[in-house]
Amino acid sequence: MSDDPFELAIEKAAPASAEKTFFGQPPALAYLAFTEAWERFSFYGLNSLLVLYMSQWLLTPGHIEHVAGIGGFRAALEHMFGRLTTLGLASQIKGLYSGFVYFTPVLGGLIADRLTGRRAAVVAGALLMSAGHLAMAFDASFLLALSLLITGCGLLKGNISTQVGELYRQDDGEGRTRGFAIFSMAINFGAVGGPLLCGLLAQIWGWHAGFGLAGVLMLLALATYLAGYRHLPAPPAKTAKVAGDQAVGRNEIVVVLALFAIMALSVFQSVVYYQNTSIGLVWVDSHVDLHFLGFLVPVAWFGSIDPLTSILCAPLLFVLWRWQHDRGREPDEIGKIAVGAFIATAANLIQALASLSGGRVSVLAPVAYDILLGVGFLYYWPTLLALVSRAAPARLKATLVGSVFLSLFVANLLIGWIGAFYETMTPAAFWGMQVAIGLVGGVLILVLRPSLNRLVLGERAS
Repeated sequence: MSDDPFELAIEKAAPASAEKTFFGQPPALAYLAFTEAWERFSFYGLNSLLVLYMSQWLLTPGHIEHVAGIGGFRAALEHMFGRLTTLGLASQIKGLYSGFVYFTPVLGGLIADRLTGRRAAVVAGALLMSAGHLAMAFDASFLLALSLLITGCGLLKGNISTQVGELYRQDDGEGRTRGFAIFSMAINFGAVGGPLLCGLLAQIWGWHAGFGLAGVLMLLALATYLAGYRHLPAPPAKTAKVAGDQAVGRNEIVVVLALFAIMALSVFQSVVYYQNTSIGLVWVDSHVDLHFLGFLVPVAWFGSIDPLTSILCAPLLFVLWRWQHDRGREPDEIGKIAVGAFIATAANLIQALASLSGGRVSVLAPVAYDILLGVGFLYYWPTLLALVSRAAPARLKATLVGSVFLSLFVANLLIGWIGAFYETMTPAAFWGMQVAIGLVGGVLILVLRPSLNRLVLGERAS
């Protein structure tokens, strides 16, 4: 779909894509989904190792001295947050890295909208991320590696998501939501494989073997995208502005502000969701009995459970949503986001209750925690992307889809800050705090849902 208002008017009158070959969706969705799957494989593979790698190896005495620029970087963090232990420093770096990974898509969207176009931005992003994974092979270039990964992800991530939205007519809300759910399911394939394989290689051959595999898969993402180039949405044509285009500016501003409000409300559940790849892994390493049926479970493997759950549950949720839709009971997008918030809150409640038992916790507790997070993710993240893609003004679509990731930027900064308190609290108190954060977010979304629906879509909540 074009970003141009004149082309958009033509596309709204056009029939839906005639050729549908990928789970009933446009064929380009396959290439976009698998590109993102391989990219997420590399991202989550690295993500599942990062906090443990820093706290158990890279940032410990005898190793931290080899990291270029770490002295000044640590001094800057301690100036803002106070003295940091090794775990506190690892949590802050992880939070900043994950946060800026989700901040730069806004800039990537602006660059694609104004300068390069989506396709060139995605290719450049994949190349930068590949270079970042290569730099992870050396302790000295650790901070450079994170910088390259952050920059590359900014160019790639938001623009891939925008291209998914461009496969559907503006008024095809249901098709768009299901398309993004399939896209998210492909992401979760990568999110399952990354921690499993990178974690296993790291346990057998060392940290850098796991990081090396992540780099290989990033190159495969680039190859997949280039292979599907001819199927991707065409770059927007440059046409003259439609007369009176500026007259709708006031309505657009209202929609944009309401979308930012929804993004802000989603920060609460993002905090309680994404803690599973930070302090969640530290808690598993310290408090969970990892021996299961005679096998020592790698800690990184717990990062695969929630995306695997999302894959397995997606078809079931499609059936449930279709059943609810046929009876006029399917929640709208904001309602689904609220459901996701409460499911993520329930997951953290399991962690809090398990921590009260004392001693080593059964491996089944974090498994149940991650399963619930996987279900909550399906209600929350693809729905949020689909809503913004549908409601955003056409000429700001890539920028606003990129702005969705601002909520994850804020959430991950908070996750890093909150994680630094873990050593000063009991585990039960820490997870109880997570429960409180999730509850506040879920209640706020429910209370504001009717007003937000009217502002964003001109509808009343059903």
